[in-house]
Amino acid sequence: MKIMLVDDEPDIRLIERIILEKAGYEVIETESGEDCLERLKTEKPDIILLDVMMPGINGWETAKQIKGDEKTKEIPVIMVTVRGSEEDMEKSFQYGKSDGHVSKPIIKDKLINTIEWILKTKGIKGG
Repeated sequence: MKIMLVDDEPDIRLIERIILEKAGYEVIETESGEDCLERLKTEKPDIILLDVMMPGINGWETAKQIKGDEKTKEIPVIMVTVRGSEEDMEKSFQYGKSDGHVSKPIIKDKLINTIEWILKTKGIKGG
């Protein structure tokens, strides 16, 4: 199973990559919304973990573009953010069309359980 990790903070990517690799996932790292969208032209992850607050295209706009593209719209997107208010979660689901929302700081079990639940509900094997 391949997960694309999108976050502009190298330390956060490192922590998330370690958690994901220990759980048996292959990780593709990108540091911006623009980089994510470009990499999706050649990479086909099973799921995308997407930070909301990034310079350039923010996570919500990146998710909206992913879900608006015929080639990538079926890839589940989980927003990972310090922005955990009801309004922010609603924006993740309504505007960004995301499939999940995980708050920072990252809690290992919550992250892995969310990924596994979304993969199971989407019928993606191996999660």
